[in-house]
Amino acid sequence: MKYKQTEGTDKTMLWLIVGFSVFILVLIGFVAIGEKKEAKKVGQVVSYQVIDSQKPVASYETETKDLGKMKVSDEKSEDFSIRNTGTKPLSLFNINSSCGCTVGVVTINGQKSPEGAMHLKNSWIGTVNPGESAIVTVIYRPSVMPVKGDVSRSVYVDTNDPANTTLTFTVIAFVE
Repeated sequence: MKYKQTEGTDKTMLWLIVGFSVFILVLIGFVAIGEKKEAKKVGQVVSYQVIDSQKPVASYETETKDLGKMKVSDEKSEDFSIRNTGTKPLSLFNINSSCGCTVGVVTINGQKSPEGAMHLKNSWIGTVNPGESAIVTVIYRPSVMPVKGDVSRSVYVDTNDPANTTLTFTVIAFVE
């Protein structure tokens, strides 16, 4: 027994296949757009090149401050200022440190980041608009990793400034 297809059945099948394919492509497009919008909500870092004329520029006056003498049981901190002297928003992210006894906190317009340290990873990203500043607070807690004598500890902050991709802020102290 043979089945005979008519020309109308062939066209109907073709339209069903084309229609289903278009539906799938439109669905894929909506999913991709939704993922892109979601990524923007979480926060993305816009990158620049050194040769770009329009870019963020992270400026700061000092990289090192002296906490003086302190006991192992003390906690001391110093603030470092970062100013965006560029023409595009400066992103600050990936706050890290040289030791678990030292943490960094970034404050932008009164909003503080979570503490960032050697073993504390987070997805926080802060934005410093052109002409504005942020404060990086370096907190040293000798009791976490007790040592005595001269000590140097650093906090690192990554940026989207192509000339300064990682800023280093260091505190020195004499632990008694």
